[in-house]
Amino acid sequence: MKTIYSEKLPRILKSKKKLEKELNIRITNRGKEVSIQGNPEDEYIAEKVIDALNFGFPFTAALAIKKEDFLFERINIKDHTKRTDLERIRARIIGRGGKTLKTLCTLTKCFLELKDNEIGVIAPPESVANAQGAIISIIKGSKQSNVYKLLERRQTRPILDLGLKE
Repeated sequence: MKTIYSEKLPRILKSKKKLEKELNIRITNRGKEVSIQGNPEDEYIAEKVIDALNFGFPFTAALAIKKEDFLFERINIKDHTKRTDLERIRARIIGRGGKTLKTLCTLTKCFLELKDNEIGVIAPPESVANAQGAIISIIKGSKQSNVYKLLERRQTRPILDLGLKE
């Protein structure tokens, strides 16, 4: 049984039935604490999914962690820069009208979300490194066009399934 502190409790409770059905777990809450009961593997995946929902990802993106074996990673902006004007760095990541964030999502084939001074990444394991590298480059001050060019050159090739994966 795992207990998670949730800031966005109504969002989790609204989709409680779907989460229980998809993740094979039982969810109970007491105040802002959410308790998860189930198999240890299911509890671990449910913890990641609920963490992604708390971060602000849409329900479908958070469930991709379970269905498509995606990873959920967090990048803290303060870990990669000494600058104090974090608003400007967040603005560089978002871009005009959200264009930079949207372009990064399409080039890296992942879901990105920005919350305060953290960036959440939900991506396949082979794309996580590219997404993190691109975001860190933008945080450190690289031009967006140079980052896009690098991502286009580093496009991950799909892994061929030879029938060995379950």
